[in-house]
Amino acid sequence: MKSHFSLASGVISSLAFLTLSSLLFAFNSAAQSPSVVKVIKQDNQYSLTVNGQPYEVKGVGLGYKNDESVKALKDAGGNSFRTWGIKNIERELAMAEQLGLMVAVGFRTGKELLGFDYNDEKAVAEQYKRVTLAVEKYKNHPNVLMWVINNEPNLLFDEKGVLKQVNTKVYTAMGDIIDYIHENDPNHPVSFSLAGANPKDIAQVLEHAPNIDILSVQTYGDLITLPDSIAQVDAQSHADKPYMVTEFGPMGHWELPTTKWGREIEEPSAIKAAGMAKRMQDVIVNDKTGKIIGSFAFFWGQKQERTPTWYGMFNESGEQTARIDELTRMWTGHYPANRAPLSTAITINNTKAIDNVRLKPNQSAKVKVEVSDPDGDPLTHQWVLMKEVEVRSQGGHHEEKPAVIPLQIISSDTQEKFVTMIFTTPNEAGEYRLFNYALDGKNKVGNANIPFMVEN
Repeated sequence: MKSHFSLASGVISSLAFLTLSSLLFAFNSAAQSPSVVKVIKQDNQYSLTVNGQPYEVKGVGLGYKNDESVKALKDAGGNSFRTWGIKNIERELAMAEQLGLMVAVGFRTGKELLGFDYNDEKAVAEQYKRVTLAVEKYKNHPNVLMWVINNEPNLLFDEKGVLKQVNTKVYTAMGDIIDYIHENDPNHPVSFSLAGANPKDIAQVLEHAPNIDILSVQTYGDLITLPDSIAQVDAQSHADKPYMVTEFGPMGHWELPTTKWGREIEEPSAIKAAGMAKRMQDVIVNDKTGKIIGSFAFFWGQKQERTPTWYGMFNESGEQTARIDELTRMWTGHYPANRAPLSTAITINNTKAIDNVRLKPNQSAKVKVEVSDPDGDPLTHQWVLMKEVEVRSQGGHHEEKPAVIPLQIISSDTQEKFVTMIFTTPNEAGEYRLFNYALDGKNKVGNANIPFMVEN
């Protein structure tokens, strides 16, 4: 139910349509003092300050599930998280205040990929009003770090699945929101994130939303190309802007080889962690451009995207993977006391996924996983057989988790650095994926999976 209280304050009266609980939050927020966040440049080096003190972003993209996941970020040495919407923002800000974290507040705004029409002036105006009202509501909270007003608006595909140019009115609309925030909230920088770091996309942002404070990019295996992209933009543009990597992590599913039948091949969890850490060290920690002022690793939570384990740093049942250990090392200078098992390889009948595992129905097959625990903890193993995704999502949006198939295990054997298991293949032809979860009994896990085809 909407509130219709008549309020004297002009700012508060503009929020009168909100629920009573939201009004109370607005009153409390108005009584708070915002943190003053500034982008500064000194000696050709960009950086952030919060309340006049240097601030090094140690961040993640948070998929809020419960308070424990936020506490885990603090325990790992992180100090910031970003969101993609404000569904849980009041709880997230409360937890941030409790734990001393900062929040890059994200908004869900229109994307052509999902059918939003930026030629529809009414829809654009309604979006502008919705976002600016939310900014007014939360701008005084002391744990707001910045605003991220759109996520990957440049991501759009043609009928052949090839990337194509979006309507430049997308960027103009974002520029209008940026200008509003600059006029009404001088305490927080504002950005929106691009899929990739394509200099052509960045150039269009600079043309149509020239007052953007930070150029935010989201890049995975291609993170290594970011310095070159920055150099190219600098050479072609007079604009001088800092950059933030608002998503980075494992190799993306579009960046790795597939089977001959088109199924993406996921790296085992230890390989992911090592690759992410190296890219982070080489590009972000050892930034030679002077322009990268922060980063948010993806994804502090769990999600289904091609598999249930590809991007999440947690498994669905809550165990932490080796990527969290690597972030902890980056942020604190040392690994946590207990580390995750290191899964490095998986085969079926000594065949790797890249070599296309093809099996017959009701056939016995032997899977082998190379996995060890850095702390010498004894491991237990869970095996899960799933069908493949029926409808692939685009741009990280919702994807249905495939069905789990009953798995007939004939025998299994655990050694010091590997585990083997013999199983019976399904009797129905089709595409499947077998998962191994190596558990240390201390809330850490190693993941590995392999796609295979059952053919008559």
